[in-house]
Amino acid sequence: MRSRRAPGVQIKTPAQLAFMWQAGQAVAAALSAAADAVAPGVTTAELDAIAAERIAAAGAAPSFLGYHGFPATICTSVNDEIVHGIPSASRVLRDGDVVSIDCGASIAGWHADAALTVPAGDIPAGLATLIGDCERALWQGIAAARAGARLSDISAAVERSARAAGEYGIVEDYVGHGIGSEMHMDPPVPNYGRPGRGPVLAEGMALAIEPLLVLGSPDTRLLDDGWTVVSEDGAWSAHFEHTVAITAQGPWVLTAPAAPAGIRADQVIVRAAVPARQPHPAG
Repeated sequence: MRSRRAPGVQIKTPAQLAFMWQAGQAVAAALSAAADAVAPGVTTAELDAIAAERIAAAGAAPSFLGYHGFPATICTSVNDEIVHGIPSASRVLRDGDVVSIDCGASIAGWHADAALTVPAGDIPAGLATLIGDCERALWQGIAAARAGARLSDISAAVERSARAAGEYGIVEDYVGHGIGSEMHMDPPVPNYGRPGRGPVLAEGMALAIEPLLVLGSPDTRLLDDGWTVVSEDGAWSAHFEHTVAITAQGPWVLTAPAAPAGIRADQVIVRAAVPARQPHPAG
């Protein structure tokens, strides 16, 4: 989502969030299957077909296909392509490539959106570190998405994690977003900024949090296809995203089947169709 100002935030009912969780699990399945298929010699169109099949099997509808004319189920952004790359039968992955796979789906009109970045074959250590640092920044942002916090607490947590990890460019032109009855909604969720600003996070809000990190300048350029965004200086990038609901028990990650190592169970809620009430810690 291109950065802009936001007047308000949609609040969802528990039933609506349950639909978003179902959509999120369809997205998680599609991303997992597509990521498993990434290898040298595979085309990005093949990845798109795999994701489309998984979304259909889950009884969901692809959010991206036809969105403002977008021609595919997923976005596949390779190497210096940051976001919104169009899958193609002529785009063959090579050994050493990295590809961001971005996917959205809806059930009963309620959307979920997530992304990950994976290597095709062997990649240099610096690229592997970039991918790991980008995913870590995402989860630090998610952990800050708690009722009563401010929106920019998420942004600050993402930036703090990225800055501590390395000399990365943090893309400012494209940011996270609200999500629910539409795929892109208010508020914008930047990946940078000071804490304690913006709307107070409340139960029933849902946000797509998505760090975009590059190994060079954060400046971007839109290609002639009208969709693909690349780094201005040709630097390679990484992109991770999850859809997160704000609940009284903590951030509920609607698009994650499980949390990665290093994220405690009391920091986020995953795998739950309905988030269970958490016990108060002793002492």
